[in-house]
Amino acid sequence: MNAELVIRPERPDQPEVLALLEALDTYLASLYAPEDNHILGVQQLLANDVRFLVARRGRAAVGCGAVRRMPAEPGTAGQPYGEIKRMFVVPAQRGQRIADALLAQLEAGLRNDGIPQALLETGRDQAEALRLYRRAGYAVRGPFGGYPDNGLSVFMDKAL
Repeated sequence: MNAELVIRPERPDQPEVLALLEALDTYLASLYAPEDNHILGVQQLLANDVRFLVARRGRAAVGCGAVRRMPAEPGTAGQPYGEIKRMFVVPAQRGQRIADALLAQLEAGLRNDGIPQALLETGRDQAEALRLYRRAGYAVRGPFGGYPDNGLSVFMDKAL
């Protein structure tokens, strides 16, 4: 029997969580060149403007996700936004809607902070991620936040 899933804020610099981030980085490196990966490092994930969540079954870390609160910019209709980052679920735990639960909690945190929109950049070759975000109500949009329009990135947003 599976232990109950618990999602809560945790530090990203714990050994078990670092292993999740390393697995995500390895996966992304298998798809894209280093200059095409827009990854927040552990020190950036520790910043005050980032909320980092870990999903656990029992004591095992099975997934993670983060949101970085960002100021308004011309491409966001002058509104602040939250940028979804570092979403990952270990392959053996996929198909159980863990990523859906992580994303929902990240969005709820933004709503509680009065932030009206969530934006993200993901890769065109990440079919699972694209399905997750479309299922959650995200729509394709143009680049934001200084990301290059390199033909590999898919930019999405959702009104909260």
